[in-house]
Amino acid sequence: MIDLRSDTVTKPTEGMRKAMAQAEVGDDVFKEDPTMNAFQEKVAEMFDMEAGVFVPSGTMGNQLAMNILTQPGDEVIIDVTGHVYNYESAGGPFLSGIQFMTLKGDRGVMTPELIRTGFRGHNDWDPRTSVISLENTTNKGGGAFYTKENLLAIRKLADEKGVMLHIDGARIWNASVASGIPLSFYGSIADTISVCFSKALGAPIGSMLLCSQENKRLAMRKRKMWGGGMRQVGILAAAADYALDNHYKLLEDDHRRAKSFTEFISGLNGINVNLDDVATNIVLFDVTSKTVEETLKLLSSNHIGMSQFGPNTIRAVFHFQVDDKDLEDVKKGMNSIFK
Repeated sequence: MIDLRSDTVTKPTEGMRKAMAQAEVGDDVFKEDPTMNAFQEKVAEMFDMEAGVFVPSGTMGNQLAMNILTQPGDEVIIDVTGHVYNYESAGGPFLSGIQFMTLKGDRGVMTPELIRTGFRGHNDWDPRTSVISLENTTNKGGGAFYTKENLLAIRKLADEKGVMLHIDGARIWNASVASGIPLSFYGSIADTISVCFSKALGAPIGSMLLCSQENKRLAMRKRKMWGGGMRQVGILAAAADYALDNHYKLLEDDHRRAKSFTEFISGLNGINVNLDDVATNIVLFDVTSKTVEETLKLLSSNHIGMSQFGPNTIRAVFHFQVDDKDLEDVKKGMNSIFK
C-alpha cells in the first residue's frame, strides 16, 4: 500500500537499523547514555537553545512545556485547532491544572493582533494568562507555517505581556525548509520548543523538548514522574540522529510531491482543493461527489491509504517513503475514482 495516512507510518531503513545496532548505550536515568547525551546537545545546538530533553512522544514534550511554564489555574492562549488543545487527551487540565483560551487563526496560524484579544484582565476572578502556544507547521491547517515577521511580532507581544512562548514544532523541520527560516531563529524567540523525530524525519520513536538548563532540570523530574524515564535509550537516539542526518534533506521533495498531487486533483471532478493552501507536505481536500467513507474504501482498493479529517475532508501526508513512482500511481488511482 502507498500509505499517505500520515508521515508517522514510515519504517526504519536499513541504515537506521544499522545505526541503532551499533549505538553505544548506558543508563539514561543516570544520565550515562553517551549516544543520548550527545544527541540532546546536538539538537539543542541546532536550535541555539541551552538544553534538550528526549521524550517518547510529542505529546509528552508539549505537556512538559505546559507544566514547567505554568502554575495551576493559569491559562494558555492557543489556536482552536492546536494539537496541544485537541489531541493530547486533555493533558493540560489533567496534568497541570491549566485551561486554554482558544482563538481562531488563519489555518491554525495566529497573529499578534488576534493573540492580544485573548489576554485576560487583572481581576481576581480572571485566570492568569501565562503562555502563548503556537503550532508550526499546523496539522489541521494543512501544513501552514509562521513567517519570521509574525514570530518576531508575537515574541514582542509576549515580552510586553510578560508571558512565555512555546512552539509545538512537531513538523518544525518542514516549516524551516519551506520558509527558509534557520532552526536557530526559532530557538531565539521561543522559551520552549517541542520537536518530533517520528513524523517528517521518519524515526520510529521520539521527540525532544528544547529549553533552558533550569527548565531541563524541572522537566527531567516531571518526565520521571510521568513514566518517561528510559534506560539504554541510545538506540532510539541513534535512530533519530540518523533520520536527522539523512532524511531532513529530503523534505523539499515531500513538499514538491504534495504540490504536484494537489495540482493534479484540482482538475478532477468531485474534489475541492485550494492550491495556495498547500505549503509543506500535508494536503487537505474535500470530496463533493462521494462520501469520505466511500472515497477511502475506493482508495484502499487501489492500494492507497489516506485518512478522514472532517465530515467531507480527506488528508494526504507525503513522506520520504513515497517516491515519484508512488506519486504517479496515486494520481492514477485518484483519476480512476474521480474521472
